[in-house]
Amino acid sequence: MQSERRSFLTRLSALPFLGWLSASSGMAQVEPKKRLKIMMKSAWGSDDPTRASFAFIHGLALAEAGHEVQIFLTGEATYLMRKSTVDAMYPVGWPPLRETLDKLVIKRVPIFS
Repeated sequence: MQSERRSFLTRLSALPFLGWLSASSGMAQVEPKKRLKIMMKSAWGSDDPTRASFAFIHGLALAEAGHEVQIFLTGEATYLMRKSTVDAMYPVGWPPLRETLDKLVIKRVPIFS
Protein backbone atom coordinates (compact mmCIF):
# COMPACT_ATOMS: atom_id res chain seq x y z
CA MET A 1 0.00 0.00 0.00
CA GLN A 2 2.72 2.46 0.95
CA SER A 3 4.80 1.71 -2.16
CA GLU A 4 1.72 2.31 -4.34
CA ARG A 5 1.15 5.66 -2.65
CA ARG A 6 4.80 6.61 -3.06
CA SER A 7 4.82 5.77 -6.78
CA PHE A 8 1.58 7.71 -7.24
CA LEU A 9 3.05 10.78 -5.49
CA THR A 10 6.23 10.48 -7.55
CA ARG A 11 4.25 10.53 -10.78
CA LEU A 12 2.17 13.49 -9.57
CA SER A 13 5.26 15.47 -8.62
CA ALA A 14 6.51 15.14 -12.20
CA LEU A 15 3.59 17.27 -13.36
CA PRO A 16 4.60 20.95 -13.60
CA PHE A 17 1.66 22.29 -11.62
CA LEU A 18 2.25 19.85 -8.72
CA GLY A 19 6.00 20.25 -8.32
CA TRP A 20 5.47 21.48 -4.76
CA LEU A 21 4.31 17.99 -3.85
CA SER A 22 7.85 16.59 -4.00
CA ALA A 23 8.99 19.12 -1.39
CA SER A 24 6.22 18.14 1.02
CA SER A 25 6.76 14.40 0.56
CA GLY A 26 10.32 14.44 1.87
CA MET A 27 12.07 14.46 -1.50
CA ALA A 28 13.35 18.04 -1.16
CA GLN A 29 17.01 18.85 -0.78
CA VAL A 30 18.29 19.36 2.75
CA GLU A 31 18.81 23.02 3.65
CA PRO A 32 22.06 23.97 5.41
CA LYS A 33 21.75 24.38 9.16
CA LYS A 34 21.55 27.89 10.52
CA ARG A 35 24.64 29.09 12.38
CA LEU A 36 23.57 30.14 15.88
CA LYS A 37 25.03 32.75 18.22
CA ILE A 38 25.25 31.22 21.68
CA MET A 39 26.39 32.62 25.01
CA MET A 40 27.24 30.11 27.73
CA LYS A 41 27.04 31.43 31.30
CA SER A 42 28.47 29.78 34.37
CA ALA A 43 28.92 30.67 38.03
CA TRP A 44 30.29 27.28 39.15
CA GLY A 45 33.78 27.43 40.61
CA SER A 46 36.57 25.06 41.55
CA ASP A 47 34.58 23.51 44.40
CA ASP A 48 32.72 21.41 41.80
CA PRO A 49 35.10 20.74 38.88
CA THR A 50 32.56 18.79 36.82
CA ARG A 51 29.85 21.45 36.90
CA ALA A 52 32.43 24.19 36.48
CA SER A 53 33.65 22.55 33.27
CA PHE A 54 30.22 22.20 31.65
CA ALA A 55 30.15 25.69 30.12
CA PHE A 56 33.55 25.07 28.52
CA ILE A 57 32.77 21.52 27.36
CA HIS A 58 29.39 22.45 25.89
CA GLY A 59 30.80 25.64 24.40
CA LEU A 60 33.52 23.62 22.67
CA ALA A 61 31.01 21.12 21.30
CA LEU A 62 28.86 23.94 19.90
CA ALA A 63 31.89 25.71 18.41
CA GLU A 64 33.00 22.47 16.74
CA ALA A 65 29.47 22.14 15.31
CA GLY A 66 29.99 25.50 13.59
CA HIS A 67 28.12 27.85 15.91
CA GLU A 68 29.42 31.19 17.19
CA VAL A 69 29.99 30.77 20.94
CA GLN A 70 30.92 33.09 23.80
CA ILE A 71 31.48 32.07 27.42
CA PHE A 72 30.59 34.43 30.26
CA LEU A 73 31.85 33.64 33.78
CA THR A 74 30.38 35.14 36.94
CA GLY A 75 30.99 34.76 40.67
CA GLU A 76 33.20 31.84 41.64
CA ALA A 77 33.69 30.86 37.99
CA THR A 78 35.96 33.87 37.44
CA TYR A 79 38.69 32.04 39.40
CA LEU A 80 38.80 29.47 36.59
CA MET A 81 40.82 31.93 34.54
CA ARG A 82 43.83 31.49 36.84
CA LYS A 83 46.40 29.10 35.39
CA SER A 84 46.96 27.28 38.70
CA THR A 85 43.21 26.73 39.14
CA VAL A 86 42.67 25.49 35.59
CA ASP A 87 45.59 23.06 35.85
CA ALA A 88 44.03 21.54 39.00
CA MET A 89 40.57 21.00 37.47
CA TYR A 90 39.73 17.38 36.58
CA PRO A 91 36.01 16.94 35.89
CA VAL A 92 34.59 13.45 36.37
CA GLY A 93 34.17 11.69 33.02
CA TRP A 94 35.61 14.55 30.96
CA PRO A 95 39.11 15.60 29.90
CA PRO A 96 41.03 17.99 32.17
CA LEU A 97 39.87 21.58 31.91
CA ARG A 98 43.31 22.61 30.60
CA GLU A 99 42.77 20.48 27.44
CA THR A 100 39.30 21.92 26.87
CA LEU A 101 40.52 25.50 27.33
CA ASP A 102 43.39 24.93 24.89
CA LYS A 103 40.90 23.74 22.26
CA LEU A 104 38.66 26.75 22.94
CA VAL A 105 41.63 29.06 22.39
CA ILE A 106 42.38 27.36 19.07
CA LYS A 107 38.71 27.85 18.07
CA ARG A 108 38.99 31.52 19.17
CA VAL A 109 36.02 31.31 21.52
CA PRO A 110 35.93 34.48 23.65
CA ILE A 111 35.70 34.00 27.41
CA PHE A 112 34.54 36.94 29.53
CA SER A 113 34.94 37.10 33.29
